[in-house]
Amino acid sequence: MVNYAVEVDGLRVVRGGRTVLDGIGARIASGSVTGLLGPSGCGKSTLMRAIVGVQKTFGGAVHVLGHPAGHPALRHRVGYVTQAPSVYADLSVVENLRYFSAVLGTSREDVARVIGQVGLTGRERDLVGRLSGGQRARVSLAAALLGAPELLILDEPTVGLDPVLRRELWDLFHALAAAGATLLVSSHVMDEASRCGHLLLMRDGAIVADDTPAALLERTGASEIEEAFLVLVEGREQGASRSASIDGAENLEATATATATESMKGSSR
Repeated sequence: MVNYAVEVDGLRVVRGGRTVLDGIGARIASGSVTGLLGPSGCGKSTLMRAIVGVQKTFGGAVHVLGHPAGHPALRHRVGYVTQAPSVYADLSVVENLRYFSAVLGTSREDVARVIGQVGLTGRERDLVGRLSGGQRARVSLAAALLGAPELLILDEPTVGLDPVLRRELWDLFHALAAAGATLLVSSHVMDEASRCGHLLLMRDGAIVADDTPAALLERTGASEIEEAFLVLVEGREQGASRSASIDGAENLEATATATATESMKGSSR
């Protein structure tokens, strides 16, 4: 039996009068590296915020590690990395991590551990404001790794990184999963799909696929995930177009029938 770290059912989110997520559902297996892929603006970050428990929702349910999303019991069990680095520019790398460690109640040894995990050994005393964008992102990731959380929600953690560092981080993600952690990693770069054990593909606030990379390629007959994504999106749009045409035809037929009935009533008078 599969154990799920995250269960999303009928999730609906509305922002600014616009429906961002409309009744979506998903399951994320414990100990997996799941990729959340889709174009910018499709709702990936909103879904992640809902899982973390910081997004106002308008329907549905999200359960994380057996609790409703945002439950106080999850505070030290879930790590979250936003797209924008969430660290202090006027503090050094180690000062930032010692601060977050104090908030979480972890040890100084834990600070040294996460610095090594994200490849910042030797840069501990550097001011974060003087680091490159990729290095600042790694400091944010290190902060999320403090305390060894069971679930990591990582919003585009590899964007802007060079290929070598991207590979090293993906190796780290899989090592964390092998040790029992669950990771949800978002990206708009489809070539990162092959690094994931499972995929959630999103488009316009909907999940268009929930499967393994190999199964998606087999189902669509595609050779790459990007091609598979396009096949799925085009099939979905064609289906919606056919449905709209059928609905239109049925409405037209109903109108014609009503008109004919009224005419017959008028004639009988």
